[in-house]
Formats: sequence, structure tokens, C-alpha cells
Amino acid sequence: MIEVTALPKVAEDERGPTHYFDTERSTQFVCGFRKAGSVSARHYHKGLSVGKNPEVLVLFQGEITINWFDVRNPESKGSQKVAAPALITVYPYAWHEVLADTDMIFLEQNTLEDGKSDTFWLAETGA
Repeated sequence: MIEVTALPKVAEDERGPTHYFDTERSTQFVCGFRKAGSVSARHYHKGLSVGKNPEVLVLFQGEITINWFDVRNPESKGSQKVAAPALITVYPYAWHEVLADTDMIFLEQNTLEDGKSDTFWLAETGA
């Protein structure tokens, strides 16, 4: 339901490391800055929107804890600590929340419009 992949490092020098990632998406992206202790998401997507099927985030800076469970099978659940740089893939029907363990910067490979028709909260479904 959730997949975390380290971003490959292609170089490093006195300025710091350089990493890369591939994306098949070429649209507007969301760039978010969150403060330590903040909570984001707390919802799921059904995969109705291309940008949310799956939802892909790139954690550029900071550390998070991502909690998730399958809304169709709540026994399928997990929690994972993630340190930047990392690529996080959230598959449809995975309710998820992101806890900012430190200040963080992320890129979400979708637009805000993608989420308007494909974001669901548990209270809406009775799940």
C-alpha cells in the first residue's frame, strides 16, 4: 500500500550530494514545506485521478513517519519512518497520514485539482 525508495545518489562533492528521480508525469506539482510536529493527509484516494493513481511524493528534506492502512482491509496496515531523500508511493485505498518528525520539504507529483475529486476521509465512507 505504501512504497518507499531511496533516491539514487549520482554525485557528491564539497557542495553536497546530487540525487535523481524519474517521473512519467509532466504537469504542475505541489511543493510543500511543513513544520516539525505537523500532521498532513489523514485521507485516502480511490485512484480516480491520474495524479493520485498512485500518489507520488518526493521527500527532499527532513524526516517523517507515515502511517497507513488499507481501507478495504484495516488489518493490512503499517508505519514507517522515512528520511530524505526518498520517493514515497501511496497506492489507491491506502489511508495515510504524514507526521513531520522534523521540518520537511516535499514535492507531490500531482496538482491540487487532482485531489479535489479523489480525496476521501473516513467519515465520508463510514469505514
